[in-house]
Amino acid sequence: MKAKVWARIALVVLLSLTGLAGVASAAPVGRVPVVLFPAFHLNRLEVVVAGQTAAPECPRTGRFQDWYRNDRPSADFSQVCQDKLLTLRYRADRAVPMSARFSEQPGVRVRLVDFGRTSSAPFYETMYRRLESVGYVRDRDIRVAGYDSRLTPDMGGFLPRTVRLIEDTVRANGGRKVHLVGHSNGPLYAHYLLTHTTREWRDRHIHGFTPIAGNFPGQGLLYPTLFTGLNIQDFGYPTTVENAESSARMYQAAPSTYMSAADPEVFGDREVVLTDRSTGRSYTPRDHPRLLADANLPVAAEIARHYVGFVEFTSPRWFPNVDVHAEKGSGLSTVVGATLPDLRTGQLLTPPQFLTRDGDGNQEDLTNDAVRVWNAMRHHHFSLTDNPGVDHFALPNDPQVLDRLVATLQTP
Repeated sequence: MKAKVWARIALVVLLSLTGLAGVASAAPVGRVPVVLFPAFHLNRLEVVVAGQTAAPECPRTGRFQDWYRNDRPSADFSQVCQDKLLTLRYRADRAVPMSARFSEQPGVRVRLVDFGRTSSAPFYETMYRRLESVGYVRDRDIRVAGYDSRLTPDMGGFLPRTVRLIEDTVRANGGRKVHLVGHSNGPLYAHYLLTHTTREWRDRHIHGFTPIAGNFPGQGLLYPTLFTGLNIQDFGYPTTVENAESSARMYQAAPSTYMSAADPEVFGDREVVLTDRSTGRSYTPRDHPRLLADANLPVAAEIARHYVGFVEFTSPRWFPNVDVHAEKGSGLSTVVGATLPDLRTGQLLTPPQFLTRDGDGNQEDLTNDAVRVWNAMRHHHFSLTDNPGVDHFALPNDPQVLDRLVATLQTP
């Protein structure tokens, strides 16, 4: 009898060990998935035009794409027509939430191309290839959270769409948490997601966050853009007054313009963003309400009151509360403002008019250093690595930045 009992015990133990071995072999192993948040207009948008009447001089029907370095620019829609059709309409109705006051021009529809896929943001090809070199697979454990760069992250269904993308990516990769990577304006959208989801959701889905030149407090350059415009195709300034006016009016109507403009809560009066030669008056970020009043732009002033400093990040309440591995550039002359003849909408801008200071060639040092406030974040890692001499648009594809990213992804 004793022999039989011990035999049964031995069998139970063996089965238990076999079962445990089976569980161990089935446990999730592999790479930490990456979800990329591209920079301002670095993911592809398609604009579908059907019977538009907002710009009678432009084609009534057709389509075009809008993104930086678009390799197939439209032959039918001029830059001026594209600007006019992408200019949002604003309804000044205070009974309606600010995010619901914006709409497209009649007959215009804008959609994200290849949302979630790496093909939606071709600028980051070097990053994708570096990740592939260590086993990553595009569109499986490299995903892209694109957005309409005219809109702020409280608009356009950004939050629920991106939450679904992250949850789907976690499920498709054996329950492994995702690492968020953002470039330039992309970290604003990633940070908004992190601060508008629950701690339980972050703990379940987020491995960490790598903001690359995160434009968290905005940059001075956006204030003169309200008067000069800026063409997305090459991020160059318009060369005709007609284009400067169409582009400037597009930026005046876009809420993301103000979210991306230097926040006086961070900048104060530490830089001049615009000088009006006709009056001799200079404006700092703190002076932006006066600037918009002097320019007789009441709608812009109303939008700015809501969206300047919109993505909060400086107080503990708005810390991301995940591990952060930030990157920045420095040591390059960076445009932060301009000297203009006056405050008319639609002015041409040339290099002698630029106001500059140190930065990464696109964002100034005040912008890139502002994230240091997260040093005070408790219970989570924070680092900010400087890359002297590396340009803003070279940073996300820089070999050393990518090596550090790969090392971070291999950290539990």
